Amino acid sequence: MTAEPWHNRASAPAPGTQLCALSEIREPGARGFLFGEGKERFDMFVVRRGDSVVAYVNECPHAFTPLETWPDKFLTLAEDEIICSTHGALFNIGDGLCTSGPCTGKSLIAIPVIIDDGMITISQ
Repeated sequence: MTAEPWHNRASAPAPGTQLCALSEIREPGARGFLFGEGKERFDMFVVRRGDSVVAYVNECPHAFTPLETWPDKFLTLAEDEIICSTHGALFNIGDGLCTSGPCTGKSLIAIPVIIDDGMITISQ
């Protein structure tokens, strides 16, 4: 199974969609976002480190399951990597590359975001 581009998925947010204020995400921290419902839902998350953010589709490239078990718990205890709660795979925050676990060498699907006037927004 190959993951399709994020923007081709049902209920994917359009460029220009505001997600939340930067201040609404703990530093460091992460927050999940859902768009749509059921089979048509789009699940993503944003990770904040300082005044920068990255966003990814909330889907493990190994099992295609959501990464978190508890809401907004995407980071390791040290808050320096993204973790998949299903199999313990670890991912770099900056580029989504899996460095440990059953999907080593694969990457999370990145979603372009910007911070515009304090708001995290989907970009082109």
